[in-house]
Amino acid sequence: MKQVGPVTPLQEVEQLLSTMARAEKAQVLQWVVRDLGDAFPGIDSSPNVCGGEPCIVRTRIPVWVLVQARYLGISEADLLRSYPTLRAEDLTNAWAYSRAHHDEIEQQIRDNEAA
Repeated sequence: MKQVGPVTPLQEVEQLLSTMARAEKAQVLQWVVRDLGDAFPGIDSSPNVCGGEPCIVRTRIPVWVLVQARYLGISEADLLRSYPTLRAEDLTNAWAYSRAHHDEIEQQIRDNEAA
């Protein structure tokens, strides 16, 4: 089947991958992982949402709110009941983000306690 319109970068990558040896593909994968090392699925920061604090996508629930609730002894089941838009996977993503950005989350908790 002939390509109609310009080839997208993703299509170019797919074509290139088909010509590479396994070792070359592994190297490309390492580069991609390194490039995405600070990316967390399900967590997004946007300047116009919650002052740019990292939030669960599809929601305006900041990660620090969930972490603070956990510190206060609120169970994951209770969090999921309290926030109907949350999914268990969102909590997993929030905990991973918090571990990787511990100081940032702790500062956000402190800032919001002082407010």
